[in-house]
Amino acid sequence: MAVPTFVDRVTVQVTGGRGGNGVASVHREKFKPLGGPDGGNGGHGGDVVLRVDPGVTTLVDYHHESHRQGGHGGHGSGSHRNGSNGAEVVLSVPDGTVVRSARGAVIADLVGVGTSLVIAAGGRGGLGNAALASTKRKAPGFALLGEPGEHRTVSLELKVVADVGLVGFPSAGKSSLIAALSRARPKIADYPFTTLVPNLGVVTAGDVTFTVADVPGLIEGASEGRGLGHDFLRHVERCAALVHVIDCATLEPGRDPASDLDVIEGELERYGGLDDRPRLVALNKADVPEARELAELVRADLEARGLPVLIVSAASREGLRELSFAMAQVVAEARAVRSTAEPTRIVLHPPAVADSDFSVEREGEIWRVRGVKPERWVRQTDFSNDEAVGFLADRLARLGVEDQLLAAGAQPGEPVAIGGGDDPVVFDFDPGVEAGAETLLGRRGADLRLDGH
Repeated sequence: MAVPTFVDRVTVQVTGGRGGNGVASVHREKFKPLGGPDGGNGGHGGDVVLRVDPGVTTLVDYHHESHRQGGHGGHGSGSHRNGSNGAEVVLSVPDGTVVRSARGAVIADLVGVGTSLVIAAGGRGGLGNAALASTKRKAPGFALLGEPGEHRTVSLELKVVADVGLVGFPSAGKSSLIAALSRARPKIADYPFTTLVPNLGVVTAGDVTFTVADVPGLIEGASEGRGLGHDFLRHVERCAALVHVIDCATLEPGRDPASDLDVIEGELERYGGLDDRPRLVALNKADVPEARELAELVRADLEARGLPVLIVSAASREGLRELSFAMAQVVAEARAVRSTAEPTRIVLHPPAVADSDFSVEREGEIWRVRGVKPERWVRQTDFSNDEAVGFLADRLARLGVEDQLLAAGAQPGEPVAIGGGDDPVVFDFDPGVEAGAETLLGRRGADLRLDGH
């Protein structure tokens, strides 16, 4: 099975690294067996980052390897030693990559070399007992667990960043024009669908340097999925101008420059969003005598539509200088307008969620608590440690969860679940009880041995 070399749409699953656990440790030395808590914090998990790399032109690396994960954070240890942070994983993507959520919403539009986005954040490291100590809790006998990293399924979609897009029927000579205008060397042959990927070339005309891309496989019905063009129409969305490359030497029955132009314009119109792009028309293959005659015959009719028309030949290079300067003028005008306008391609961030927000709802026989803080605190709790459970109960009470449950009508003994999904933490509602304190014979989080008792 052949491995594709050009892939412009993939689905990737990304997961940030898990944060390391904090540690509960007590400093010990000769004549000082209980010198106080010295447990270090866990390291943060590594992020998964998307970054635009000028050396990458395809998403093929993610075609067969679609799961990527950041490095896990190291666990803390005694003597105030913190765990190491997990390794960041950088996914290199081409310029012009659009990132969408699993539901299709645009998360980011990555344009410009070096543009980056943290697509899956690593989990926070858990605090050790040294960081949890306070004047009221001198020797915590517990630490917090590290949090799992963020997990997301995203789609990456490449839209080639080019100033000028060449559109036209297969074998109209688009790839040949790019080769003649620039140093690009695309594969060229005299049969339909030679070009299976968008070709890019760099052209200099006077003081203007710009990029040109061709759109492969446009035929009638491309916008509805016929041929290959529907896979590549997205690559002209960023172009400042479109150049219709029309084959004046075609021998196919029923085709002529005017009808070819109408067919391609119809596909562009049905695709949508390209009405504001200025158009140029290049009547190609003028080195063939019959083609030149046809080009001269239809030129006036096309110009009557308000289109600048140039007669060119990629083979003999006739008219290429005029074509390159015409494209450069359009590109320069578009750049002048763009420089005075606000940037349109920016990273989109989801709406901010206040950390203190939480909700309490009745779902059948269970009370459900949802919110950023309660759910994070649950993930950090070691439920095998009674003192850690008591610490969680105190945090929830201070946040107001207990009061809101009572206000909503929750009765003692009713089940309360914290978190969404299929695996929430469920406990029986017991207001006013300080969980975990019974293990200490004193206030929660205090070690009576260190208080001189």
